[in-house]
Amino acid sequence: MANWTSVALRLARQHGPRIYRELQRSGALDKGKAAITARMNGGAATPTAAPGPQGRPVADTDRPTADRARRIEYSPALDGAADPGEIVWTWVAFEEDASQGKDRPVLVVGRDGSTLLGLMLSSQGHRADDPNWLEIGTGNWDGGGSGSAHKVSYIRLDRVLDVPEQGIRREGAILDRSRFDAVADRLRREYGWS
Repeated sequence: MANWTSVALRLARQHGPRIYRELQRSGALDKGKAAITARMNGGAATPTAAPGPQGRPVADTDRPTADRARRIEYSPALDGAADPGEIVWTWVAFEEDASQGKDRPVLVVGRDGSTLLGLMLSSQGHRADDPNWLEIGTGNWDGGGSGSAHKVSYIRLDRVLDVPEQGIRREGAILDRSRFDAVADRLRREYGWS
């Protein structure tokens, strides 16, 4: 039993601060606190919207990919401005409830003035069987640092996010040319991009 206790303590020290920050960022701690307070006061918790990123515009508009068709070209440059071929992190509202969302990686595929056009990434394995998603493998954008393995990522092809440039939290990585070309080929073939 003592061995399990030491393993649990080591894991808590190693991963606890990161997990706590993620829970804070997602709004889960505030929701939990509100639920406990409501329960203690004899009532049910009232749902509250998850806080958005502090002071950052939110990517809460998505459109069918064919409606945003344009010329796509690979032009990444880690210069502080997001360019096609770069994966950046931004707050994305949930489709089911636009008052909630989460910070997630997005592949930049174009620009419309100061609005970036992006395709959402996910590491959920069930995306592999969905024809609207394309596997792009692993990379530095998924935050798998400090010894943990990178997860396989999938990119959603059928919806384009309008991402305010000021809403970008950070540049995540450059998607290599061959994987970007696979995405671009699908956009050209299935959604009318050129």
